[in-house]
Order: sequence, then C-alpha cells, then structure tokens
Amino acid sequence: MFDLIIIGGGPAGVAAGVYATRKRLKTLLITESFGGQSTESLNIENWIGVKSISGVDFGKALEEHLRSHTDGTVEIKTGDRVAGVLKSGENFVVETTTNSYTTKTVLVTTGSTRKKLDVPGAQEFENKGISYCASCDGPLFADQDVAVIGGGNAAFETAAQLLAYAKSVTLLNRSDTLKADEVTVEKLLAHPNMKIIKNSSPIEIKGDKFISSLVYEKAGVKKELPVTGIFVEIGLIPTTNFVKDIVPLNTFGQIPVDPRTQRTDVNGLWAAGDSTDGLYHQNNIAAGDAVKALEDIYLYLHAK
Repeated sequence: MFDLIIIGGGPAGVAAGVYATRKRLKTLLITESFGGQSTESLNIENWIGVKSISGVDFGKALEEHLRSHTDGTVEIKTGDRVAGVLKSGENFVVETTTNSYTTKTVLVTTGSTRKKLDVPGAQEFENKGISYCASCDGPLFADQDVAVIGGGNAAFETAAQLLAYAKSVTLLNRSDTLKADEVTVEKLLAHPNMKIIKNSSPIEIKGDKFISSLVYEKAGVKKELPVTGIFVEIGLIPTTNFVKDIVPLNTFGQIPVDPRTQRTDVNGLWAAGDSTDGLYHQNNIAAGDAVKALEDIYLYLHAK
C-alpha cells in the first residue's frame, strides 16, 4: 500500500516526487520516460534557474534530480504505462501494462501531446524550424520571419510571444472564422509586424538543413511564404484516457481541478500540469501546480 502514486515524469511529476520524499510519503512514480513534451524542444530558456538547456538534457536533469532525492521513500517505475485507475473503497488501484498497485491517493501529471502538422516536410524539419513551443524556442528566431499555424487563443498567444522577437509573424487559419477572443485578435492585428491569412491550409514545408519556406493553398491556389520558423498550434490531446472512467473530463478531455488545491471531483485524486483544465500550460506552472497538490495531499493524508 502506497501513500501516493504519481503518474507521469514531466516537470509536474518530478516536482511532486521531490516534495513527496521531503514529506516522507511512501510514493511510487510511474512514467514511460522523463521530461514530457519538452524533450522535443531544441532549446529551453524559460526554465527558472537554468540559463539554457536542450530538451533531451532537460529530461535527464529532471530524472537525476528526482533520483538524488528519493531517500528510500519514493520508488520509481520507468518504461511502464498506466492503463487504468480504479476506485477500491477509500483507496485506488493503479493498473499498468505489467502490474497493479494499491494506493491511498493519486496525482495525475501525464500532460498532453500536441497535434502534429501532417504535411510533407513536417517530420523532417521538426526541431529544424518547426516548433510546438513559442515560450521555449521563440528567442531562437529573433529578427526572422516566422509563421503560426492555427486560429485559437493558443495560436494568438504564440503569435504575441513571437512578436517580441521576430521580424514578422504570419498566422495561417484554415477557415474564415477565428476561434480566438476578438479582443486578442484586434490587439495583435494592430501590430505592424502581424499578418493573418484566412482560408489557407499548409501543404508543404521546404528547406535544406533548416526551413526556408511554407507552401500553403488558398482558394485553390498554391502560394509560398518565405519563413525560417513555423510554430504549430492546432490543438492538444490530454493524456487522460486512463482516468475517464472514474473522473469526469471536460469537452477537451482535460481533468477539471480546483485551482487552489489541484483536487479533482474524486476524493483522493489530484491532477497537475497540462492534463488539467488550468488556464495556462507551461513547465514552470506545471511544477508549481504539482507542489501545490503535494501540500494538499500531505494534509489530506495526515488530517483524516
């Protein structure tokens, strides 16, 4: 019987693991790998306390930090995937592809995966001009022409971040209707370096070692946009399928939580990071949310 099982090995999961050992909670952390989405980033410059780090090194640093603090209280199970979480009286049974474990509480930190751009050249130029994280990679494109794919709030937030660095930002939206808030759209359109192309669909990405242009189609006509960076914001897929039978998910598949404590509607179940309905999703926020959850989990276990 564990006091806590943490599911996920990104910034939220590792932050929770470090705090669990400090609070002497008998904990099991289950993850397929460490680092989460950020391992795909070429360079991360917004992780507080670290000037610059590659995505791969970021994942390694998280794992090293956690393993150096386990102190016999946190057990780590890597290379395994959670298939389901079941309620068993006041406790939980966490089932993986290889085993099952019983615990008093559960913290979900599995994050989400970004929908990938599926056109010729997209896979070849990932991390060579294609990015899924403006806060991570935006500064790398200072004084360059870049494109953003998408029309929701996430796409416009990305464009807003990029306008601080880039020479120009062109946003491509597949329909005539933008899903982002009108106020946000109006504000960004007022920027002299911002442009929106509606009813356009990317069809190819060109380049040599790095991206040189984006080919798109508008009204049946192919056009080519010279850019060195393409930021894709076409949606996220929360990794929450394994808890859908015990906790109600929102329309986006995210886990609704109380932002004060990270508690879900299920007693004994918390969630932190990109798998939740939190307003903002970034590494530092995910880690902070997980620490908040651990504080609440400790009180829950010791104030029953």
